[in-house]
Amino acid sequence: MTDTIPPVPLTLTSRVDQAFPMLTSAQIARIAVHGQVRHVQRGEVLMEAGEQTPRFFVVTAGHIAIVRPSGVTEELVAVLRPGQFTGEVTMLSGRRGLVRIRAGEAGAVIALERDHVLALVQTDGELSEILLRAFILRRVELIAHGFGDVVLVGSRHSPGTLRIQAFLTRNGHPYASIDLDRDAGASRLCWIGSRSPSTTCRW
Repeated sequence: MTDTIPPVPLTLTSRVDQAFPMLTSAQIARIAVHGQVRHVQRGEVLMEAGEQTPRFFVVTAGHIAIVRPSGVTEELVAVLRPGQFTGEVTMLSGRRGLVRIRAGEAGAVIALERDHVLALVQTDGELSEILLRAFILRRVELIAHGFGDVVLVGSRHSPGTLRIQAFLTRNGHPYASIDLDRDAGASRLCWIGSRSPSTTCRW
């Protein structure tokens, strides 16, 4: 069984209600027109990290956990309860999802495919504002905590490292980094892998 470690602290403490808003019954009803009700069981994975096509869920009963897989553990990002919804900027861009969505208990959700979410954003001004603001703030959180599928390994003095870092930052892609100037263990692994201390680590 996968262990879940405690949630990381949010950096957007003053805007948590905007990042994880609670929809009204009328708003949920408008979303339901575009999706389907789906009953879920405890532990059921609704979407796996890395899936190509993101899906959108509104919780109507029970709760779901948003987690970041890390080996045999999961890092808890957020718990969503009735009236709250999943998704961040990848919902709009169509890129692979960065987190796992798992039911924390038996319950129900309204499930929408990405195309239906895009149509909803284009036709419902009120919901568009709520969803887009939440998606953007959540992406800011992911970036702040380095929740991504990229690990940048290199020297902070290397032009190549800085160029990749600038590219990731410019595109708003969360990433973790290992500085070879400070992490002796990483440097040793690079040397072992290359068999030559003069070879650049190319992970």
